[in-house]
Amino acid sequence: MCLGIPAVIVEVLTDRPDVAKVDVDGVHRLVNIGLLQDEELSAQDWVLVHLGFAMAKIDEQEAADTREFLRGLNEGYADVPVASTESQVS
Repeated sequence: MCLGIPAVIVEVLTDRPDVAKVDVDGVHRLVNIGLLQDEELSAQDWVLVHLGFAMAKIDEQEAADTREFLRGLNEGYADVPVASTESQVS
């Protein structure tokens, strides 16, 4: 099973059009958007990210529903530190 994490595009890099900076709950990361080359992607678009690749473009409602579901799964692990919150791309 694969897990896609909803992320909102902050910026598509002008010097690397196959890479975008995304925001996942306040954490910024660079992801490869090359698999979605047939989609028009820009800032404020939502994508599902898996292993550093944007796998699908989604709408804002699907992103909100998925984020809510993932938060529910995480509630049982509130005391476990999450390493991904310590990594940030500026």
